[in-house]
Amino acid sequence: MTTAFDSYDLGGTRLANRIVMSPMTRSRGYGPGTSPTDLTATYYAQRASAGLIVTEGIQPSVIGQGYPDTPGLHSAEQIAAWRKVTDAVHRAGGVIFAQLMHAGRIGHPSLLPDGLVPVGPSAVTPQGKVFTHDGPKDFVTPKALTETEIAQTIDDFAAAARNAIAAGFDGVEIHGANGYLVHQFLAPNANRRTDAWGGSVDGRIRFGAEVAAAVAGAIGGEKVGFRISPGNPVNDIAEDDLQETYGALVARLAPLGLAYLHQMEAPGVRELTVRLRKEWPGTLVLNPSTGDDPTGPGELTLVADGTADLLAFGAMFLANPDLPARLAADGPFNTPERATYFGGDHRGYTDYPALG
Repeated sequence: MTTAFDSYDLGGTRLANRIVMSPMTRSRGYGPGTSPTDLTATYYAQRASAGLIVTEGIQPSVIGQGYPDTPGLHSAEQIAAWRKVTDAVHRAGGVIFAQLMHAGRIGHPSLLPDGLVPVGPSAVTPQGKVFTHDGPKDFVTPKALTETEIAQTIDDFAAAARNAIAAGFDGVEIHGANGYLVHQFLAPNANRRTDAWGGSVDGRIRFGAEVAAAVAGAIGGEKVGFRISPGNPVNDIAEDDLQETYGALVARLAPLGLAYLHQMEAPGVRELTVRLRKEWPGTLVLNPSTGDDPTGPGELTLVADGTADLLAFGAMFLANPDLPARLAADGPFNTPERATYFGGDHRGYTDYPALG
C-alpha cells in the first residue's frame, strides 16, 4: 500500500516522501530590496525533510506586492539572496519550489513605490482591510489592467520563473488561489470585464492559463506547479460555478505537462476534488479541508486511498520543522503560536525544537 512516507518522482525530481510544506506568508526578516535573509535560509533548511517545500508567496514584480516585508524575485539582488536559501535547503537534502504570487487588488498604495496602486482585472474594490506598516487600512479601488499591462504581467511571471531557476530553485508554483490576481481573474465578482479576458468561463480562465503556458515555456512544464482554491471566499472572492470554471481551467492546463496541480480545498467541495483528481492527468497535491484544524496525521490516509499523490501541511510545518519524522512517530507535535505567524524575529520562526 502506498503511504505518505514513500518516495515520489515529480517530473523527474525525486522526492524523499509525499509530504509537502505548504506556501505560507511570514512577512519576516526581509531587508532593503525585499530580499530573503540568512534567517530565511535557516528557516527553510530546518524543514528540508519535507518531500517538497513550496515557499511563501514571492512577488514577480514590484506591483505584485500585497503585504509588508514579503520577498520578490525580480532583481539581481533578490536572485543572489534566494540562492543562499536554495543552497541551504539542497545541502540539507531538500527540494524547494518558489511560489510566484501576484497579489493583484489585495494590497495598498503605502506598500508600493510612489504613484503605484494595486491592480486587478477590474476596478472593483474588495471588502476588508489589509495590514500595512501603519496598521490595518481599507482596501482601495484597484486599477483595471489594460491589455498591454496584462501581457506585461504574464511576461513578469515568466521572467520571475527564469529568475527562480537562476536562484537555484527546483521549480515554481503559480499562485492561482486565495483571492490573489490569478484567482481574481477566475472570479466573476472580481472580474467584470467584457473583453476576451472576462465574461464567459473561457474568458475568465484565460489569464491563469496563459500565465501557466508562459511559465512552462520559460522553464519547462515539469518544473511548474499551479495552485487553486475553488470556493475559497478569502479576500472577498465569490464563485458560483465551480464545476464549470475549474473543469475548464484544468482542461486548459492539462496539455502543458505541468509538474502538479495543488488544490487548497475549501469546505464542502470534496465532490469537485474527486472530479479534478480524475480529470487531471498528472500529480495532484492536496491541502485538504479540515474545518478549523490544521492538516494533521489524520489526513495521511488521503495518500493511501489515492485521493491525492502528495499531501500538503501548513501550520503544522511552522511549529514542527521535522514534521515527517513526527508524523511517522505519531508525535509529539509542537503547537504553533499564532501571535508569531507574521513579522518579528527568530521567535516563532526558527526556534521551534526538533525531536531529540
